[in-house]
Amino acid sequence: MGKLRIALIGGLSILVVGAAVVGVRTATFAPANVADGRDVKLAAAPAYDLDAAVRHLSEAAQIRTISNQDPAANDVAEWDRLHAWLASTYPAVHGAMRRTILPNRTLVYHWPGSDASLAPVILMAHQDVVPVTPGTEGDWKYPAFAGTIADGAVWGRGTVDDKGSLVGLFEALDALAKSGFQPKRGIYLVSGHDEEAGGSGAIAAAAKLKAAGVKAIYTLDEGSIVLTDTPVIDGPAIMIGIAEKGYGTLKVTASAPGGHSSMPPAETGVTTLAKAVLAIAGKPFPLEFRGPGASMIEALAAKKGGATRMAVANRWLFGRSLKNRLGAAPTTAAAFHTTIAPTMLEGSPKENVLPQSASALINYRIAPWNSSADVMARAKAAVGSTKVDLAWVKPPREPSRVSSTSSQGWKWIAAAARADAPDAVLTPTLVVAGTDSRSMEPVSEDVYRFMPMHFSLKESAMIHGTNEHMAIDSFKRMIDFYARLIATSTG
Repeated sequence: MGKLRIALIGGLSILVVGAAVVGVRTATFAPANVADGRDVKLAAAPAYDLDAAVRHLSEAAQIRTISNQDPAANDVAEWDRLHAWLASTYPAVHGAMRRTILPNRTLVYHWPGSDASLAPVILMAHQDVVPVTPGTEGDWKYPAFAGTIADGAVWGRGTVDDKGSLVGLFEALDALAKSGFQPKRGIYLVSGHDEEAGGSGAIAAAAKLKAAGVKAIYTLDEGSIVLTDTPVIDGPAIMIGIAEKGYGTLKVTASAPGGHSSMPPAETGVTTLAKAVLAIAGKPFPLEFRGPGASMIEALAAKKGGATRMAVANRWLFGRSLKNRLGAAPTTAAAFHTTIAPTMLEGSPKENVLPQSASALINYRIAPWNSSADVMARAKAAVGSTKVDLAWVKPPREPSRVSSTSSQGWKWIAAAARADAPDAVLTPTLVVAGTDSRSMEPVSEDVYRFMPMHFSLKESAMIHGTNEHMAIDSFKRMIDFYARLIATSTG
């Protein structure tokens, strides 16, 4: 009985100590260092004509700067049309800023600052849009390239991604120029022509800026939004992207003798390929609670409180359960590991012919703590002795670096965003898709990815989808945000 009593006392002591540790960690838990920007004295946005701005977005949406999968199918005259439209619509901008049109039709504008010792800022929005999926044209409430103004919104492909940002920036800059604003800090506006098809324009623009010795204090591009029904808190969150995933597509090829399908061998090229693809997909990268995704969850958990706060504050105890919850939905899981997505297959040109070569494409979005070398090593380990060749379709893009959440650039952006969403949680996040801003890393101290649109999760599905539209109230928020940010950070 004495030994049992001692064991019980020992067990209870461990529980008491454990409970105390959990309680203290929960009570003292705070997210990683994220400056709130409340110490920034924010400049006011100048007056502008919202009705005219809405008409301008409608006009821009009617210009079909469509980036097709095959660049030869692009109508380059539409980019020239957009450039001419910008010049005629925003004469004040073109009077204040020097415009350079690169040979590939990427635009670089520069408004020199009065103090050359101050690092400039870089603002970005791309010109091109994705095509409308063939066969879905009739599903649109209003024609995809009509720029219809109805139901409190401007409807059309690109109104959100990314002509809303492009026109919003021009409206803000135009209003500032008309008001007599003179920046102390230089302003660059970079508008890539092919963000939706690889971003070669932004690469060229970055090379030009680097050759000119530009080193910006921050770069701001598209990427994330103000999400009105954010998971965990079921409320609004200002989500500023501080990094983006890398990108690579792996080609898996199985070679075989081929022949007639009436006399198949025990294993064909297709079955070999299938084994390899299943092996690679069956060895996913583990979820890791780290990086910008972890910073986001910490900020949301601090707001939510209760069991959520306790779990995040005590990952030593609840780590497995937390990872299971994060991995339950693909949209959430993507922020915590490198994803593996088999997307395309190719085999025989005819149903009764055994292929001499069968191949698959596997798309990877690489987490900030991994590299393309990690991806290749994992794929090779997964296929083992299976007779396939592995090769990158083209050189992969490594993950971006992670930008600061305490820098002056972050504070300016946070303050400008908070002005229109004072009760929203401010959080960094990982952008799981790609943006042109990654190319600005050599010429910018920090790179941020944020558009001040207020969207629900359901509404965000229209980006690249059917019935894309920009609500007029969101568009007004964008113009005000850009104007406040530019005036505050460069004035």
